[in-house]
Amino acid sequence: MGIGAFMFPAILTVFLWATAVSCAHRSAKTLGSGSTANVARLTLGVLVLALWAHSFGKGFSGSALRWFLWSGFVGFGLGDLALYEALPRLGTRLTLLLTQCSTTIFAALIEWLWLGTMLSAAQMGAAMLVLTGVALALAPQDHAHRERRAFWSGMGFSVLAALGQAGGAVLSRKGYLLMQATGETLDGGTAAYQRIVGGVGVALVFFLWLRWRGNGAEMARGAWRKAAPWITVNALSGPVIGVACFQWALATAPSGVVLAIVATQPLAVMPLAYVLEGDRPSVRSLIGGAVAVAGVAALALAR
Repeated sequence: MGIGAFMFPAILTVFLWATAVSCAHRSAKTLGSGSTANVARLTLGVLVLALWAHSFGKGFSGSALRWFLWSGFVGFGLGDLALYEALPRLGTRLTLLLTQCSTTIFAALIEWLWLGTMLSAAQMGAAMLVLTGVALALAPQDHAHRERRAFWSGMGFSVLAALGQAGGAVLSRKGYLLMQATGETLDGGTAAYQRIVGGVGVALVFFLWLRWRGNGAEMARGAWRKAAPWITVNALSGPVIGVACFQWALATAPSGVVLAIVATQPLAVMPLAYVLEGDRPSVRSLIGGAVAVAGVAALALAR
């Protein structure tokens, strides 16, 4: 299939998700809780996608339903849970750089372990290029203003987020391959709905656990009012339209290729992070980000 078939939805995903994660950072800071902001945007996303899937889409039908539910559990649930813990620790730009670039590598490893797809020397070289770029962008002296414990825990959560997103993408791809084998089709909105249903329970359970432990602070009405626009834009550009475009791209191209394009998201988010957070990237961070993205692109093209 030609490259244009998946380039358009994949590029749309990049800009939609860059917008979503910037809004996620703002909503989490406004509410003072990443888990609360995550539950709020997923709940809104479920409602919007349910309206679409049960009115114009295919609801819970399809032979790949279980794969999309598991994809949502791993990606939306576990992956996004870790992402929301990383955001307040590292900020939008660094969280995305580490998460998105690592996701492609993890997806390749998961496919190798699960499906037996071996990595070539060229692919391993490209993977090392990605890690070099990430290491350059995350060099410690570039982040001296960040508290050390928060920095390293944020890196850990970013890696967990990458594992979750990679696993979710591969599971979605498995579902699409199953449907292709049986001659089925599924629109991106319905696939996104089936995924979010699989993931929203994880976020809700974690939120309730935090409340039970007394870590979920009561939100003032004014905080909710201020966070509402950020949550709304986050839900629409992330789990609703963004994931629908991502599923659309996965339906027409392998997960590694799609994720290679999505990995350019850190570059798209840099101007947003600067405007919304005042997070000015250093020259070294820009160079490191460019090297990492180049490595991801090389990984997609390597054979």
